[in-house]
Amino acid sequence: MRLLFVATLLIALASSLHAQTVPPPIVVQAGPPHAVETGIAIDPTNIDHIVGSAVNTFGDPRVRKISNLTYITWDGGKSWTTVAMPNPHQKVQGDDAVVIDHDGRVYRTYLGFRHLRNPNGVYPRNGLFLSGSEDGGLTYEPEVILIEHLNSIVPFEDKPYPGVDLSADSPYRGSVYVTWTRFTEYGSSAPEDSSYIFIVASHDGGRTFSRPARIPAGGGDALDGDGTVEGAVPGTGPNGEVYLAWSGPRDIEFTRSLDGGATWEPARTILTQPGGWAIDIAGLGRANGMPVTAADISSGPYRGTVYVNWADLRNNGGRDGDADIFLSRSTDGGITWSEPLRVNQDPAGNGRDQFFTWMSVDPTDGSVNIVYYDRREGDGNGVHVYLARSVDGGRTFREYRLSDRAFVPRPDRFFGDYNGVSAYGGRVAALWTHYGLTAMELRASVIDFDGLVPRPPSPRTLRER
Repeated sequence: MRLLFVATLLIALASSLHAQTVPPPIVVQAGPPHAVETGIAIDPTNIDHIVGSAVNTFGDPRVRKISNLTYITWDGGKSWTTVAMPNPHQKVQGDDAVVIDHDGRVYRTYLGFRHLRNPNGVYPRNGLFLSGSEDGGLTYEPEVILIEHLNSIVPFEDKPYPGVDLSADSPYRGSVYVTWTRFTEYGSSAPEDSSYIFIVASHDGGRTFSRPARIPAGGGDALDGDGTVEGAVPGTGPNGEVYLAWSGPRDIEFTRSLDGGATWEPARTILTQPGGWAIDIAGLGRANGMPVTAADISSGPYRGTVYVNWADLRNNGGRDGDADIFLSRSTDGGITWSEPLRVNQDPAGNGRDQFFTWMSVDPTDGSVNIVYYDRREGDGNGVHVYLARSVDGGRTFREYRLSDRAFVPRPDRFFGDYNGVSAYGGRVAALWTHYGLTAMELRASVIDFDGLVPRPPSPRTLRER
């Protein structure tokens, strides 16, 4: 009987280890460019078509001339094509992100500026822009100005991020939302200078947008730190709801719109964030734990659940040295929220950081997929990339190591502010920055979980249980 128990245990352990084995990552870009701040999107009309984005304007003057790059695969991540983003006014571009709508139309958002830190620069400008593509990201239409200030860097518009409504039951299906932080004067310590969360919405395929509107919430300071309101990422619900969370001096705040972004409920604090969102990570010039918001629009048992994913220092008393990844969920449209769940599963309080989290909820099966950098292995200096995946509505997670080898970041190289992950049809695609021997590499993992782990039970099966 004891032998049978041991044999069963070994079989179960072997099965568990096998389930956590994923294909090795693909090097999408290797060479002088510094590819950071990655985004990625799976095409709902063809999951073999995946589009990635990254900021490439740092470290190589040749790249600055062509600005940032788009990365496209038509074979599920086996091979990638690189496309230069248009940049007719030779602006410095940054904070790039990509989404794809239900018809396969690609949207790239980014900020663009000139002479941000040069008070003597001729013709300064700054703004936020969107470029649409009808051919999968190979070519782009002329950029749409979301907001722009000519001959001025005051105010400064920062950290835009797009969301697209994919729900077939939504009256606003296909709508594009872009949220960001406005600084009245970036970096100013004057008490009259502040930061606020803004939004625009498009209901015609990203060709025209609403007038920029301030979210009804308190502001923050203009110092680009814990006292600044930042990290707004729009998520959409099954009936067209738009959900939004961000970090700032009042911890993590939340609001929602039930009419396609036309009006918003007053924001309120929903979660604490011990240590704030500006987290010190060894080897990085800067890092953050800003939240990501998403909702389940699938027909599964957790349809309508809203999720917020972030990082903080609660397991180290709010002191630097042990950042962890967390998730909270709401099953009533954002009215009430669950206690924070620690997503990474190394021992709590071990002093090993997890950072730069990002989340995608699969619109077809409702799985919650979170990617992050992780220092649990070895002496704690090396960094791996992990994916945590939940198929039970964010109640439990299984982790998968995506990276095939660790890297050690360098504080003298800009590392960016976020990673990219996208989930659709049981497929998860992640795109991240990896320090190579001579330059920053861009790496991607594409995993088909249908053949790797059991699919979640159907709603009928759950009810019968």
